[in-house]
Amino acid sequence: MTARNEQHGPAPADAEYSATVLASHWIQRPGADETLVEPAAEQRSTPPDRVEGTVLRFGPGVTATIAHRTHRMPAAAPPPAPRRRRLRRHALPVLVVLCVLALLAWQRLGQPLRVGAITVTARPTALGCDGTARIVALVTTNGRPGTLSYRWVRSDGTTSGVLEEVMVRGQKRARLHLRWTFQGPGQHTARAELRILSANQRTASTRFTYACP
Repeated sequence: MTARNEQHGPAPADAEYSATVLASHWIQRPGADETLVEPAAEQRSTPPDRVEGTVLRFGPGVTATIAHRTHRMPAAAPPPAPRRRRLRRHALPVLVVLCVLALLAWQRLGQPLRVGAITVTARPTALGCDGTARIVALVTTNGRPGTLSYRWVRSDGTTSGVLEEVMVRGQKRARLHLRWTFQGPGQHTARAELRILSANQRTASTRFTYACP
């Protein structure tokens, strides 16, 4: 018994020593607090992303305090109106002004000479022996500059050549004259007619009498 005990005596001691070492290994494993601190330290070492001045943090390491500190991104300002839209908005008033200026310029500079009313009178209306009738035509125009071409036609079958009257800017009236002389005895009803050849063609006439016993 003694021999058996001597042979097997060291065995229980070795077994107890091994168990003690094994127990010590399991007792010294990391605690719960150390496990939580280690990932947080690793996450804090991660550089944050930066977007337009606002710090954004991602991952399970973001705490409630950090989440409250996160700044909100300011609302984006409305984009300015496109240049083409502003041009369209101002195009209509500019077009109206240009049309008005063009109309005024045409009325003042571009409109041609036009004839309005014509009045022809003879003085005297009753002519005696060897008398001369003075015939005056009053022609109204639109005041545009130009040359007024006309001709006198008489009832005795004679006509004048083409005559001209120069009209200056702003002149709205022109007086055209004709002298018709009679000689010898007789009695006649004369008629003088004015024919406008230029601008818009117009005609006007007058009558008078000649009597010589």
